[in-house]
Amino acid sequence: MRTHNCGELNINNLNETVTLCGWVQKVRNKGFMIWLDLRDQHGITQILFDHERTSKKIFDKLNTINREYVLQINGIVIERISKNNQINTGEIEILAQKINILNSSLTPPFTVENKTDGGEELRMKYRFLDIRREEISKNIQLRSKINFEIRKFFNKNGFLDIETPYLIKSTPEGARDFIVPSRINKGEFYALPQSPQTFKQLLVIGGIDKYFQIVKCFRDEDLRSDRQPEFTQIDCEMSFVDQKDVMNIFEGFIKELFFRVKNIKLNDFPILSYEDAMKKYGSDKPDIRFDMQIHNLNGVLKNNKIEIFENNDSNLCICIKEGAKLSRNQIDDLNNWVKNSEIKGKGFMWIKYNHDGTIKSSISKLIDNLKANEILKVCKGNFGDLIILVSGNNKTPFIQLGSLRIEIAKRLDLIKTKEFCPLWINDFPLFELDENTKKISSMHHPFTSPKVEDIELLDSTPENVYANSYDLVINGVEIGGGSIRIHDSKIQKKIFEILGFSKKDYLNQFGFLIEALEYGAPPHGGIAFGLDRLVALMANKQAIRDFIAFPKNNSGKDIMIESPNKISDDQLNELNLSINNE
Repeated sequence: MRTHNCGELNINNLNETVTLCGWVQKVRNKGFMIWLDLRDQHGITQILFDHERTSKKIFDKLNTINREYVLQINGIVIERISKNNQINTGEIEILAQKINILNSSLTPPFTVENKTDGGEELRMKYRFLDIRREEISKNIQLRSKINFEIRKFFNKNGFLDIETPYLIKSTPEGARDFIVPSRINKGEFYALPQSPQTFKQLLVIGGIDKYFQIVKCFRDEDLRSDRQPEFTQIDCEMSFVDQKDVMNIFEGFIKELFFRVKNIKLNDFPILSYEDAMKKYGSDKPDIRFDMQIHNLNGVLKNNKIEIFENNDSNLCICIKEGAKLSRNQIDDLNNWVKNSEIKGKGFMWIKYNHDGTIKSSISKLIDNLKANEILKVCKGNFGDLIILVSGNNKTPFIQLGSLRIEIAKRLDLIKTKEFCPLWINDFPLFELDENTKKISSMHHPFTSPKVEDIELLDSTPENVYANSYDLVINGVEIGGGSIRIHDSKIQKKIFEILGFSKKDYLNQFGFLIEALEYGAPPHGGIAFGLDRLVALMANKQAIRDFIAFPKNNSGKDIMIESPNKISDDQLNELNLSINNE
């Protein structure tokens, strides 16, 4: 039906007779001349109609055409008088000779353009129209290109693409499962997988050397801009590997992906321990596109009979280069942000070192200029800088400064937004204590192997055991996480016991895996990358929703097809379910 798409014609096609198909983006009627922008997935081409060269019959037909009509245009490529350097086809236009209306369209509820007048909910309701916008279409094309390069890499490196089941067994670990009732097996339920974790381990136990899968996963959890109830993982597992082997091949994977898709050559990824990441950046997913590390001031502030510093374990600060230029109102606004944001801090103290040598401080009654200069020296700061201090116990002051560090960088435009700075975080604790329930849980998941040198501590001090795990972080976003897995059934049982499972419970939930481990399981490990996050990151965006063809809203609903929805009483009865509607 067409000889070319709407994004490929240029000055080299002059005088060619072509046929294009697409949607009407815009019509500009000057009476004696009409210009029409025809759009498809590939771009926009301007179509010209004039009284001298276009028949009256075609002009009459144009009067019936509206935005989003589907047209077939036949005409000659001519040079544009007023060129548009913003689009690939901006040097040419098509002098129309024939026009065929393939389909009419209702007037769309919002303009199908990048700068649209449609709100987010409206655009999600009419997602099939939103996809026509260049911005969303480009996102989907980028995702397709990344998928293609992913498969090329894994095929080249000997990984087998293997599908794992979607209807599996519910295990009450991690996030909430989505539950699916079974009609045939009355009173029994499937769960949708949060991850193919146990299946990929079973595959390597089955002798599969290298496995990968681009797979849908499901978690019934509260949503944010970087979360969806159904999301896509690049899931990988390898046999006979250690941590270094896994990190090497998947660092190569990310490097190749960025080069193939964005023509960016990434440097070798630095490795930072979990403990160092928390101490330096207050986060286990630090953004290292800017500096501003956390400094410990205990050596300066302890043993000075100042109550606030003596009574807290950690006295910390960050130094804002040339931050002395911030006004008191700006500093107070940051302090209010600390108190009112998600971190709900108690506020901070500050010291301003002016270029003229004067020092102003919110704690001038507690420390003198001599002590203030010692603090500046610890931070390797200079006059002209602003130092922000927090005091507290446990992880709290680190987390507060870590969040504040990001907020300051955003406000002061310190982040190099066009750069990509990956790093590995390793040496996580194997377990963590839930502050609310006071229960011990796995930092990652219960199949993560402890460090070999820490195995003997499982019986005595499990809180001191480190995990053989690793996360990949890019620009402050956790892109992937993985570990070397437990391949010894005795250690796996021990981990379940430490987590509070009875023998009956862990055999009921994971007996199949424990049994499989007893049949010669090889040492193995892997990683899973969040594809939605990775694609959004590579496009320098945060919200993953615009990179998913048909996403859910913040309530987990697809308002286009009205899902989830109620089902009939007949269906409920067939599934042996009942719902109390009172």
